[in-house]
Amino acid sequence: MRRRTRSLVGTFAILAFVIVYAPLAMALADSRIAETPALVQTLLYSILGIAWIFPLMPLIRWMERPDDPA
Repeated sequence: MRRRTRSLVGTFAILAFVIVYAPLAMALADSRIAETPALVQTLLYSILGIAWIFPLMPLIRWMERPDDPA
């Protein structure tokens, strides 16, 4: 698969993941985090804001691979 095609497929996969992850993170934040002290809230919001990238790193690496020589 060419890099351009991988980028297209990966972009749609990332969008699908974020569409699922964002409401889940917001629901968690609304239900549990709002009741915690401000310092804990800051830490948890930071973790939720960064956590989405870890499951997507293999996909991003796959998207950025160079094309196979033909």
